[in-house]
Amino acid sequence: MILSKHGRALPALIIGTLLAALLVMSGSAVAQQGSGVDPAVREQVDANDPASGGQVPGNSLGGSSDADLWRAIKGGDQGSVSIQNGQAGVMVQRGGEAWRNVHNNLVPKFGAYLILGIIALLGLFFAIGGRLNIASGRAGITITRFTLLERAGHWLTAGSFVVLALTGLNVLYGKGLLMPVIGKEAFATFTLAGKYLHNYVAFAFIAGLVFIFLNWVMHNIPNRHDLIWLAKGGGILVRGVHPPARKFNAGQKIIFWLTILGGASLSLSGWALLFPFSTHFMTGTFDLLNLVGLDLAPMLGITAETPYTPLMEQQLNQVWHAIMALFLTAVILAHIYIGTVGMEGGFDAMGSGEVDLNWAREHHNLWVEELEAKLDRQAEESGGATQPAE
Repeated sequence: MILSKHGRALPALIIGTLLAALLVMSGSAVAQQGSGVDPAVREQVDANDPASGGQVPGNSLGGSSDADLWRAIKGGDQGSVSIQNGQAGVMVQRGGEAWRNVHNNLVPKFGAYLILGIIALLGLFFAIGGRLNIASGRAGITITRFTLLERAGHWLTAGSFVVLALTGLNVLYGKGLLMPVIGKEAFATFTLAGKYLHNYVAFAFIAGLVFIFLNWVMHNIPNRHDLIWLAKGGGILVRGVHPPARKFNAGQKIIFWLTILGGASLSLSGWALLFPFSTHFMTGTFDLLNLVGLDLAPMLGITAETPYTPLMEQQLNQVWHAIMALFLTAVILAHIYIGTVGMEGGFDAMGSGEVDLNWAREHHNLWVEELEAKLDRQAEESGGATQPAE
C-alpha cells in the first residue's frame, strides 16, 4: 500500500503519543512509590539535611546525599570490605593524579634534560680541552693496578648497570622514541624481554655493589690530599698539574660513594617494586627525616602523616626509583668518559689491570711510592732486588 506524505506521518504520531503516555505513567508510579516511604524515616533524613531533605530529585531514599561521607571518600578515607584485599576499601586514591603527573610527565622531562645535558657538557669539554694525555709519554713499564678479582667485581657492577639503564630508559622513553621506529609488535616483545632482564639482572647489580664496597671502601676514605686534588681541579682543568693522590683520587672517591649510596637506594626502591606491598621504606625514611628536623614531605607535596598506605608506598618507590636511576646514569656517563676517551691510559686499569708507570706516577704518585716502598721492603727481606712488572 502506498501512503501519502500525511499518511506516512500518522503512524509516527501514534507511536510518539504512546511513548509519551508510557513516560507519564512511569513518572507517576515512581512518585507514588516515593510517597509511600515511612514518615519516621523521612523525618530522620530531613533532620540530616534541612535544605533538601538529603535526597536527590525523585524522592528516592536510596539516592540520599551525605556531604561529609563523600568528602571523606574523596579525601582517601578507607572503609571496610568483606574481601581479603583491604585496600579495596579505598574508593578514591587521592595521590593517584599527583603520582601520574610526576611519574609520567615531570620525571621523564627533567630526566631527558639531565641525560642530554651531561652528554652535551662532556662533548663540549672534550672539544675544548681534548684528551688528557700522559705528559711525560709512556714509560714502557707497567705495574699492576687492579687484580683479576677486582676487575671482575667492577665489570659485574658496570655490565649489569648498563643492562638496567637501557631497559629502564626504555620504560620511560621507549613508547615515544623506539616504538614508532620498530613497530608495536617488536616493541612489545623487546619491552617484555627487557622487563625480565631488568628484574633478574638487578640481583647481579646488588652483588656487584657489595663486592666493590668490601674491596675498595678502605681506599675511598677521604683524606687531606683530596682537598688539594679538588682545589687544583684534579689536573684536568689545568693541564700539566698533577695533585698528589693515593690509589683513588678525590674524583674517583666521589664516583665511588655516589655509586654505592645511589646504588643502595636504587636497590632498596627496586626491591620494594619487585615485592609490592611488603615494605615500608618510604614511611621509615620520612620518619627519620622528621626525627632529625628535616620536614621535607610538605615541600615535596606529600602528606606528612605516616605511616603511608601500601599503595602510596608503591607510588613513592616508583618515582624515587626513576629519579635515582636517571641521576646514577648521568654519574656513570661521566665516569665512562674519563675512563675511556677522556684520559690516555685510563682504560688500561680496568682492561688488562696493568697501567703504564708514568701514568701511575702522574695520577697516583703517592700510591706508586707506597707500592715501591713495599717492594723494596720485600726485596730487603728476601735479599734480592725487585723491578716493576713489564
